[in-house]
Amino acid sequence: MKDEVLLTKAGRDRLLQELQELKGPKRTQVGEALREARAHGDIRENAAYEEVKSVQARLEGRIRDLEWILDHAKIVERPDGMGEMLHIGSQATLYDVERGGEFTVTLVGAFEADPEHGLVSIVSPMGKALIGRVVGETVAVQSPRGEAHYRIVSVAEPA
Repeated sequence: MKDEVLLTKAGRDRLLQELQELKGPKRTQVGEALREARAHGDIRENAAYEEVKSVQARLEGRIRDLEWILDHAKIVERPDGMGEMLHIGSQATLYDVERGGEFTVTLVGAFEADPEHGLVSIVSPMGKALIGRVVGETVAVQSPRGEAHYRIVSVAEPA
């Protein structure tokens, strides 16, 4: 399917939670702020009103985006029997060969990637380097700062 969006179950759950928050409390909050801004007089020269309208537009845009993603989502989990092989949904502990130190990443679909929280897209340079690899292998990852090398220490199901 051309418009298919790969998500892990945990990623879908996070997006559903965000959508519920935006459609409920956030939408109500923005509506109240809009009514308050309108109460301040002529909306043609009301900077507060324009700002709230901008916030509302971003909110509604994000809601539409989330609905589209969830409508087109294909839930992909790490298959049973993968053992030490990395796949979408795998959590990998990596050792940074150049700098030392270990860190953990989880391989996810592009729409749920959040590198700051260890969620690495399977279409990112790191994700592409890791997918299909096994414990003990060292992978080279191209980045804007050059090539980095990581040894796969362990593979597990996400917590």
